[in-house]
Amino acid sequence: MRPKVLLADDHRIVAEGLKSLLSPDFELVGIVEDGRALVTAARTLKPDVIVVDVSMPHLNGIDAIPLLRRQDPNVKIVILTMHQDPAYARRGLEAGAQGFVLKHSAADELVLAINAALKGHTFITPALTSDVLRDARKGPGAKQKTERSLTTRQREILQLLAEGHSAKEIAAQLAISPRTVEFHKYQIMELHDIRSNAELIHFAIKHGVLSI
Repeated sequence: MRPKVLLADDHRIVAEGLKSLLSPDFELVGIVEDGRALVTAARTLKPDVIVVDVSMPHLNGIDAIPLLRRQDPNVKIVILTMHQDPAYARRGLEAGAQGFVLKHSAADELVLAINAALKGHTFITPALTSDVLRDARKGPGAKQKTERSLTTRQREILQLLAEGHSAKEIAAQLAISPRTVEFHKYQIMELHDIRSNAELIHFAIKHGVLSI
């Protein structure tokens, strides 16, 4: 039986290309285009491996990883992204991913990364390996204060706010009250001295909560 793979990428053309790449070796059980849909699909389809992009609407790929692993601690997760900043790789691996592959290297590396993950190994695209290892040697203290001070819920709300959703819309998506959304927004803005929605968007991009 071939391993089951769930693919999350909001660029449909890219997803279709990856489908052709993976179909000879794996059973592709689904393609989703946003982070919330990914969490739901993973719970229903129970894939062996999830290939996830970083930049997705509603919930980015890295912030989705802890939710995915809480649902299924055994699922393997490989990040596939255009972002070449080693900080993304470090954050992804810390969140629980087993692989990090750049999109322009997917044809050569994605199948290798998936097979490595299935065997319990970690695969980092060779172009970033030395940078990621150097960051790892710095230890947890090298993480930015911002990443530590935002809770998972705050990161979810910050991304949705930066994407332009209203407090009412966010409340409906996350099954919380609009007042709770506003409370978290106030905490984020107060803690980080953010004075406007424009600054909030800039903050989200700068700290990897929202990608452009």
